[in-house]
Amino acid sequence: MYDFAVLWDWIAFAVRWLHVITAMAWIGASFYFIALDLMLKPAPGMPEGAYGEEWEVHGGGFYHTTKYLVAPDRLPEHLTWHKWQSYTTWLSGAALLMIIYWVGGELYLLDPTKADLSLWQGIVISALSLTIGWLLYDVLCKSALGNQPTVLMLLLFVILVVMAWGYDQVFTGRAALLHLGAFTATIMTANVFFIIMPNQRIVVADLKDGRTPDPKYGKIAKLRSTHNNYLTLPVIFLMLSNHYPLAFGTEFAWIIASLVFLMGVTIRHYFNSMHAGKGQPNWTWAVTVVIFIAIAWLSTLGGAETYDEAAERPLTEFEMRFASADGFEDAYNVVQGNCSMCHAREPVWDGIRWAPKGVYLETEGDVAQHAEQIYLQAGRSHAMPPPNAIQMDAEQRAQIVAWYRAVE
Repeated sequence: MYDFAVLWDWIAFAVRWLHVITAMAWIGASFYFIALDLMLKPAPGMPEGAYGEEWEVHGGGFYHTTKYLVAPDRLPEHLTWHKWQSYTTWLSGAALLMIIYWVGGELYLLDPTKADLSLWQGIVISALSLTIGWLLYDVLCKSALGNQPTVLMLLLFVILVVMAWGYDQVFTGRAALLHLGAFTATIMTANVFFIIMPNQRIVVADLKDGRTPDPKYGKIAKLRSTHNNYLTLPVIFLMLSNHYPLAFGTEFAWIIASLVFLMGVTIRHYFNSMHAGKGQPNWTWAVTVVIFIAIAWLSTLGGAETYDEAAERPLTEFEMRFASADGFEDAYNVVQGNCSMCHAREPVWDGIRWAPKGVYLETEGDVAQHAEQIYLQAGRSHAMPPPNAIQMDAEQRAQIVAWYRAVE
């Protein structure tokens, strides 16, 4: 099992690396094309059917881009499709969610203080919930509201707030924010896969067969692409939130997540307005700062589970596996002597006001629950405790390794 723990951690690292790389490619392409679309301007001498053109300079050369509102009168031999960035980002993200929050669900997904769920029940909720947003959103887009983009965005925001609250009722704060990000990213990728790409294929097929393409397909694709543009920044925040316990380690995490979507809108509105030549609405930055201050304030409110409550809570079946293993008492004493002063509900180490990454290592349940992370970071590696704070000797690290290896 211990060899598998190391291998599994490296697999998670590799998938996360792939996810970050492809996400950068997708976000970069999305931001570029939205900015390009907004900067297009009519010019004399443009080809028939052209909507606008843009001149750019980059990498020592000049680029001349022309956009056709529907399609050109002929299809070029070489046509570049932008789709794999989106698909690979979602697939790698889904794989990472399974690795971290399904396989590691006893630690990262389930919160026994919120809902009494078995791991398989948590996984079912996790999987099924990701499809709900896309189905509801797609129905709304295809209704009469598709012609009222502002109303549609407000309804989407309401859906996201409801999901933020719902996730926070059953999952850990960390898992709730991550799932809200995955929920939103699923809508974005489904937009590409089910709407934008099929519409573009219809236009291409019409051109090949000598038919005049219907402009409605481009209009629909542009609406979905614009929605993706406004959802991108909140998704990035939610994906990074698992590194910051102040974002997820509070009973108001769902409100924080909801406010993040508003920040995403204000920031994108500024850049979209600037690219469209409509001026620089600097008021958006003031609104963004106010929202961010509200988020920071909310992060300090509400109490987490107290030490006494944690100590009195019965151990879960998962925790009992590690708490009953040979060597647990020795490992527990090592953790208490080297880690609990920082990883406490009320840390006593100078300069630390909140447990790093929201990880508590005070009670027997705490230590048993985080067994694998303790093994990897303090047993197999010297990542913890920080060497400039405490020097854990080799014998103590060996006791942690022996305890983890004793688990059947």
